[in-house]
Amino acid sequence: MVVRLAKVIKNFFRKTVIRGLYVIAVMSLAKKTGHNLKVNGWSVVNSNTVLGDNVNFNGMKIIGGGSVSIGSNFHSGSGCLMITETHNYDHGTAIPYDNTVIKKEIFIEDNVWFGSRVIVLGGVTIGEGAIIQAGAVVVKDVPACAIAGGNPAQVFRYRDREHYEKLKLDGSFF
Repeated sequence: MVVRLAKVIKNFFRKTVIRGLYVIAVMSLAKKTGHNLKVNGWSVVNSNTVLGDNVNFNGMKIIGGGSVSIGSNFHSGSGCLMITETHNYDHGTAIPYDNTVIKKEIFIEDNVWFGSRVIVLGGVTIGEGAIIQAGAVVVKDVPACAIAGGNPAQVFRYRDREHYEKLKLDGSFF
């Protein structure tokens, strides 16, 4: 009985306290956060990150100095990465690149879902309701309600738009 109680307390601590610390860390780093932020795995954002309502990270790392805007009802799998800077390799003063960086924005609209280990490079917009398959590397824009995957990510199908709009109208958000 005592061993079982110790396991329950340990699980409670892990789920409640640790996740609370993750939320505090993201809120302290981000430029702005909406309501009901959930951070279920170690996550880091940059100071130019704006988060909508009901954002759910299960392990997100946003690096670089470019701005990132994530809409409401966003969900991510674990091990996701967004990179908002690149080195100056085309018009720089040295090879392979010089000491300047080029900042690029990332826009993620409402109701987007990332699988685990998704990578998004700067200069990309991901449209409302899109789904990005686990392991995808997103290097160009993804349209609304598209399902994309691969390296580089390609759209391979679309969600049922009528059903999506009905769920949205009903307020059926996870």
